[in-house]
Amino acid sequence: MLYRFANSDLLDAWEGSEERAHWLIDGHDLILDARVVKRTGIEGWFDAPLSDDDDAGATPSFQVPRWKQAVSIGLGFLPTNLAFTLVATWLIPGWHDVAMLPKLVVTTLVMAPTMTFLVMPQITRMLRPWLLRRPAIRTRRP
Repeated sequence: MLYRFANSDLLDAWEGSEERAHWLIDGHDLILDARVVKRTGIEGWFDAPLSDDDDAGATPSFQVPRWKQAVSIGLGFLPTNLAFTLVATWLIPGWHDVAMLPKLVVTTLVMAPTMTFLVMPQITRMLRPWLLRRPAIRTRRP
């Protein structure tokens, strides 16, 4: 089950509500496997895959730094967007003459799922050692 809330206050209110408590009690016998994962954005692209031995509710001990996330997204987005633009220009007559807003809508409708389901899983798999490398601890000498 997936549910979304506009902000964390509304999520907290739902999680503490009597209605949710009743649903959990009523559905207890129907649950085969339970796992809670909370996401606030694109961080899910950079999660290490869970194994069967992992604690499903555990928070990762190391988060990929935002600057590495930005570099990874850029490495995936630039060639994908370039390829899409070349293909669209070739396949759609007059693509250069299409107004900006419809062109952006089409590009977004193609690029968002392409990045989410095809490109970013490959990029994060290839860059995983670099993404998860912890910064070296530097000690000061007296």
